Amino acid sequence: MTRKIIHCDCDCFYAAIETRDDPTLVGRPVAVGGRAETRGVVATCNYEARAFGVRSAMPTGRALRLCPELVVLPPDFERYRAASRQILAIYRDYTDKVEPLSLDEAYLDVTGVDRCRGSATLMAEEIRARIFAEVGITASAGIAPNKFLAKIASDWRKPNGQFVIRPEEVDAFVVDLPVKKLFGVGQVTAARMERLGVNTCGQLREWSLADLIAKFGSFGRSLHRLCRGIDERAVSPDRPRKSLSVETTYVTDLPDLAACVTAVEALLDDFHRRFGRLSPAPPVHKAFVKIRFNDFTRTTAECLATSPAAVDWPALLATAHARRDRPVRLLGVGVRFVEEDAETARGAQAGLFD
Repeated sequence: MTRKIIHCDCDCFYAAIETRDDPTLVGRPVAVGGRAETRGVVATCNYEARAFGVRSAMPTGRALRLCPELVVLPPDFERYRAASRQILAIYRDYTDKVEPLSLDEAYLDVTGVDRCRGSATLMAEEIRARIFAEVGITASAGIAPNKFLAKIASDWRKPNGQFVIRPEEVDAFVVDLPVKKLFGVGQVTAARMERLGVNTCGQLREWSLADLIAKFGSFGRSLHRLCRGIDERAVSPDRPRKSLSVETTYVTDLPDLAACVTAVEALLDDFHRRFGRLSPAPPVHKAFVKIRFNDFTRTTAECLATSPAAVDWPALLATAHARRDRPVRLLGVGVRFVEEDAETARGAQAGLFD
């Protein structure tokens, strides 16, 4: 049986909740994030703010320069979690195969579900209407035979829309898809492909599996499948935790490595407390240190590890810091856990850290 996967994604979730609860914000540019004076960043913003060029992960100070009328609000995660629980309850009215990705998005496998005459498209429409009626915000949805395509489809008609990719349409849809849309392809990998004359999935299909592996390592296998629209991952209601990390953006730049070493000790104390609360703790695969320098360049140094206690964190920090040797704006530490599908994990890391 052909699978029917829905990817639901709430539109500008945090900002939407804030606007729902304060009608005076309707029509105004709104962002949720840290204050400019504490060197905060934008967590999310509404479409009115995006029209000025404001984006997620942008420093709040820069966002205010682009949009002086921007309303910046601190996050209220209790309200966001409450809304998320309402939305998950709606999803689970349709199927028990729900895989949350975050507070505001999830995959649903509705294969064989009888609701709405078995139509995944009608189910998505009904779910979105219920989210609006019961939660007071809008959501977009993508419907496709697999997770990869459903997630892409949910972005196609944003905001407050949906798009369906039927099984017989997969090949024609994917052939013109930019390679930067592929899972695991980040900016550096996309630029590398462009230099090789590859901009679309159709062009990537001209490469043999052997050539892709030779050029991109084991990630080449994922590329070979995805550029043909193939994704056999199941919707997993009990999706295992993939990582645990903590990070801090500093009010004043850390001037040198010695200052970073001192600062990372407090981060590690917090990290070890959080790690100790995991019960049971998943097996560790890698440890990493993340740095954002004062010119906003980023780097991540990682190493194989079996537990956080066995990691030489100062050495890992020194490796990352030496790549730019500049004042540091943000530090983060964390671990990645062992995943069942190691090949998919390697593909994801190729995009996340290139």
